Amino acid sequence: MRVRTRYAKSGRFNVAYQVLGAGARDLVVIPIWVSHLEAAWEYPPLAAFYRRLASFARVIVFDKRGTGLSDRVPDDVVPTLEDRMDDVVAVMGAAGSEQAALFGMHEGGAMAALFAATHPERANALVTFGMFARRLAADDFPLGWTAERRREWLEQIERDWGDPVGVEEITPTAAADPGFREWWARYLRVGASPGAARALAEMNSAIDVRDVLPSVRVPTLVLHRAGDRRVSVQEARWIADRIPRARLVELPGEDHLPWVGDQDAVLDEVEEFLTGVRRGPDPDRVLATLLFTDVVESTRRAAEVGDRAWRELIEAHDELVRDELRRWRGEEVDSTGDGVFAAFDGPARAIRCALALAASVRSLGLEIRAGVHTGEVERTSRTLRGISVHIAARVAARAAPGEVLVSHTVKDLIVGSGIALAERGEHVLKGAPGTWRLYAAAG
Repeated sequence: MRVRTRYAKSGRFNVAYQVLGAGARDLVVIPIWVSHLEAAWEYPPLAAFYRRLASFARVIVFDKRGTGLSDRVPDDVVPTLEDRMDDVVAVMGAAGSEQAALFGMHEGGAMAALFAATHPERANALVTFGMFARRLAADDFPLGWTAERRREWLEQIERDWGDPVGVEEITPTAAADPGFREWWARYLRVGASPGAARALAEMNSAIDVRDVLPSVRVPTLVLHRAGDRRVSVQEARWIADRIPRARLVELPGEDHLPWVGDQDAVLDEVEEFLTGVRRGPDPDRVLATLLFTDVVESTRRAAEVGDRAWRELIEAHDELVRDELRRWRGEEVDSTGDGVFAAFDGPARAIRCALALAASVRSLGLEIRAGVHTGEVERTSRTLRGISVHIAARVAARAAPGEVLVSHTVKDLIVGSGIALAERGEHVLKGAPGTWRLYAAAG
């Protein structure tokens, strides 16, 4: 998806925005406290999140004034929620949108709720994710942050800006991913300076839209992950109770950002709420090399050694499998109980992984058979599927104990790799068209 960044005039400030998709309904996405339109597309899960939204709506995204590609503002003149509502009006006008649904995340949720209550002629629906109504706790509102927690957060911004600030709490499932940490640090750096980030965080600490919530009269969906460490799910319940006829959906997970973790679960809810239809994600079609393995005569071996010993053997087998997958850059797609289904970005690595695995499990007194095939698959957030998956499984089923069989497709792709192949004849593979010539691999 090629996206052009444009600018809308909001008072004397230029606000950067993008328009994605061409759905029948407009959707304005209000980002987290710091954002950068073009750096967002550098992180594939966030790009996929935007593409999915654009598959069922005409999506308008923007950088709030003071952040990203929008005009910077002095740190001592931080834009208020009212200023930022003006930015939404300006962006909608520039994009030719008379009325839109609003999707607000984190602090953007409070802003979206205020906009929906203040401009009911411009808003026709409201979706929030990870929203808070008041940032700081009060005598009549114990759900907010303590003053100590706020002080620690401001000090962390001041001290660590330039690094992946807050990643352990904001996105715990991605916190150990070096690629995500590098991108998140860059996203924050280009999104705001340290001074601006602290000033914006201080402004967010003053947010309190509790009295506004009963005035939100548009259909509302409140989304929140049950284990969110940044904003308690109890606050989401409190918010949904005060917006008339709001629907609350609590999703499993800990991540505070909707596009980290199981984003499909979030997007399914948004799509159904806005369109009345839950289609699920459109699968991405990619070329992949697939490996299936299974332990030879596993049922007999389990009966021989007993349940406990067999379970320990399989656990040791699984640990060896994962070690080899890491070594050869394989991705575990599924575990079959006594085998594995994995994907690779190259056939030579898949074969070498299978050969290494066949050798290493012999130390456990086990033999495996393995099959490798390269073909196009449909990738969803949970698995790979398609005829190529079935072919790879059928190739594995034809292998002898300790053997790694590959399809003729793989043979044609590993010329010059140094991997020796011995012909094993033509075979009919159940569910696959025609006949398939198979080869046994050797290191």
